[in-house]
Amino acid sequence: MKAKGTIRRSDLEGGHWQLVGDDGESFQLSGNLKDAKDGLRAEVEGSVDKNQMGFGMTGPQLSVSKITAIK
Repeated sequence: MKAKGTIRRSDLEGGHWQLVGDDGESFQLSGNLKDAKDGLRAEVEGSVDKNQMGFGMTGPQLSVSKITAIK
């Protein structure tokens, strides 16, 4: 799947990355996060498991395969 939005760094529960989607849906990010930056507008590619929650509990887990910056 691909989702567009803003990447945010949360300090909740020891810290994690999340994507706040343009459609209002939020995902907790895991996987390939080397290009993640707080405030970055991006298109994120990966797979979602809506039945799995992380410690941050900020949304479904999105296992990232690629992050592409957008304007």
